[in-house]
Amino acid sequence: MTRRQITALLLTGTLLACGDTSSTDPPPQGGFIDPDAGQTGGEADASPPDSGALDSSAPDSGALDSEAPFDVAPDTHEADVAPDAGPRPAPGGALGAHLDDEALTLRLFSERATRVEVWIYREAVEGEVGLRRELAREGDVWSLVVPRGDVREAIGDGPIYYGYRLWGPNWPWSEAWAPGTEEGFEADVDEAGNRFNPNKLALDPYALEMSHDPWTPERGDGRVYGSGEFRALDSGPYAPKGIVLAPEGVERSEAPTRPFRDEVIYEVHVRGLTRNDPSVPEAWRGTYRGAAEKAAWLRDLGVTAIELLPLHETPNARNDVAEGTDGDNYWGYSTLSYFAPDRRYAADRSPGGPTRELKAMVDAFHREGLKVYVDVVYNHTSEGGLWDREGDTAALLSWRAIDNHAYYQTHQGRWYLNHNGVGPDVGVCHPATRAMILDSLRYWHEGLGVDGFRFDLTTILGNDCSQPGGFHYNRDTGVLVEAAEALARPADGGPGVDLIAEPWGIGAGTYQVGNLPAGWAEWNDRYRDTLRDAQNRLGQAETTPGWLAARLHGSSDLYRDDGRQPWHSVNFLVAHDGFTLRDLYACNGKHNDQPWPYGPSDGGSDNNRGWDQGGAPEAQRQAARTGLALLMLSAGVPMITGGDEHLRSLRCNNNPYNLDSVANWLDWSPQEEQASFHRFARHMMRFRARHPALRPAAYTEGVDRDDDGVLDITWLTPSGQQAGGAFMDDPGNHLLAWRIDADEVGEDALRSIYVAWNRGDQAVRTEAPVPSDGQWWYRAVDTAAWLEGEDNAHEEGEEEALPGRIYDLAPRSLIVLVEKARR
Repeated sequence: MTRRQITALLLTGTLLACGDTSSTDPPPQGGFIDPDAGQTGGEADASPPDSGALDSSAPDSGALDSEAPFDVAPDTHEADVAPDAGPRPAPGGALGAHLDDEALTLRLFSERATRVEVWIYREAVEGEVGLRRELAREGDVWSLVVPRGDVREAIGDGPIYYGYRLWGPNWPWSEAWAPGTEEGFEADVDEAGNRFNPNKLALDPYALEMSHDPWTPERGDGRVYGSGEFRALDSGPYAPKGIVLAPEGVERSEAPTRPFRDEVIYEVHVRGLTRNDPSVPEAWRGTYRGAAEKAAWLRDLGVTAIELLPLHETPNARNDVAEGTDGDNYWGYSTLSYFAPDRRYAADRSPGGPTRELKAMVDAFHREGLKVYVDVVYNHTSEGGLWDREGDTAALLSWRAIDNHAYYQTHQGRWYLNHNGVGPDVGVCHPATRAMILDSLRYWHEGLGVDGFRFDLTTILGNDCSQPGGFHYNRDTGVLVEAAEALARPADGGPGVDLIAEPWGIGAGTYQVGNLPAGWAEWNDRYRDTLRDAQNRLGQAETTPGWLAARLHGSSDLYRDDGRQPWHSVNFLVAHDGFTLRDLYACNGKHNDQPWPYGPSDGGSDNNRGWDQGGAPEAQRQAARTGLALLMLSAGVPMITGGDEHLRSLRCNNNPYNLDSVANWLDWSPQEEQASFHRFARHMMRFRARHPALRPAAYTEGVDRDDDGVLDITWLTPSGQQAGGAFMDDPGNHLLAWRIDADEVGEDALRSIYVAWNRGDQAVRTEAPVPSDGQWWYRAVDTAAWLEGEDNAHEEGEEEALPGRIYDLAPRSLIVLVEKARR
């Protein structure tokens, strides 16, 4: 997650900033949130561990400079640690609302509540209450069975909109209580951290759909959800309600079962994918249904997996209230329901419509052979962390109103831990919260068909709470291990649920690249930073051929020691929250203060490692081709962002979290130079797909397993000789070449692949190795500007034969030669 401040102004319903992803500055110290304090305090340096291959002083390692970090709690000696036992299951099974022909069954976890009522409404907003019932307690689960006839009599045959009102130690039950009164009130929050308030209708954390956002286009005032001076305001008429969905028998398409190592990931926002696409019917643009229309196009491009930014419900209904960025939440890293798909992304927003439409979208991608990954945010919620100094005005929307102590990481009752830069850390130390996360993952996989998940700020979920009021990462226990076990992917990378970690957070101990449990792949920011330095910081950052080889080889220094393989490294040069691929090679620094629709956006890293290549457009395109080619030739799993295939630009805005505009919506009318780059990108993805030697299941060793005289991988000097340690350790050597034995993994079309990359600013004469008997070297790719007229690549079978083994390689360019039977 980059420099992101999703600070929901809960008194006004305004979202000031929203962000996510990998960092580019040393992360600030995570700490505590004082509910009665503003956002003030200082930072602490927290550099990542030394990798042995990179300068760790600027690792892009976690979150960034926070202009207003949270206050730190007083020194203490005890932490509120969750009990060992989880909630006792209610008779009949799962939490949530379940409807069949006979009855509506409701089950809600709350360890500390003393009374729970369900309120069922006839309408979602300002509707009458049709039915009010008390739930019975069984252990820590509250349950109720309502005959279907009673439900029909109360609200008719329409949708069932429901929410919960809860009482607890800080607000005991009183028969005199009525909505809008303070009868029974003792404290907004007591010393144990209880925040019960029956005036606030709480959304069921297990609701499968949500009726509307807390802040709607018609109503942007969030005071009704507040505590303190707003505690007596009844949120029931306005609060989002859960929608009960009847079970549906839907025949699903068969999902792809490729090994994860074979994926090419396309990270994109579901709204931005088609919001500006004239080929999609207008009513479907920016929706799940619209995204489904692009499945065949993405398959043709060479993408195998689409990774969608968060689809869980998030407050974003006011994005279109006015032109500009004020309060906009485009990315969606601010979850309000871990089960409900965001209604705003559905063409059919009727009850049940978003769920059906999302399933249909997943099916459409599956039919084209694409996997569907979803970005998930289990480290914090949209209940936020901003309070008024004059009183406790914390918003009560769902988890905080149901069981604040269980759902958030608390310390000495009222204090919260914060290692995400947004608000309270989700309470992963409590078994009920861990169970909710696992249930959410299972539902999205088994119920909605999603094939994998990318976890925002994953290491925050690895806090074992062994340090009072602090952070201690533990890779051997907790929800990360439980998720890998529950949603296992076989050790060989075969079929299973693909789990991808963003392996950092904010504060000391949260940067854990290379240290996730077995079964997890990771966003590899060491790959990103090393290649950016090599391409854009010549003469500024010393980068050796050995460091580059480590990254291109699958970062064995990060993953091999714990038994993981190259495909556990998700390689990327750009992600959604920084520069686009074009901007990485066209921008010397960020430009986030530009006017709408390309800004303004606050925050964003100052350490981007970008360079405009001297300002020449042809040099910028060449650098982008070289970067993309390196990505597709590296061991590991490559990820690009939506629009990189045709050089999308955000005009140097590197934190566009709040741009729900044409800036973030993909442009489907590229000019010829973009069309040419698209053809090159398509060629490189297909080249990778054709050659399994580029997608190794295990690390290559530099050995000759098939006894053909060619090592599985050989790192070479410009003269074509095997490179020794002195060459690989010298940052002054600007050419890196390597040869991969392709027939060792069963390829018939070619014998080997030779790559030579000149990252220097002078041309280099390189010599390919002597080919095997009957073989010859053919040029498949040259990223240099002089070959733009031929799209810099040759199709399979049309590669150009070289007159010999000598090749003059242009500055800052790359060639790919294939060794094939001589024609």
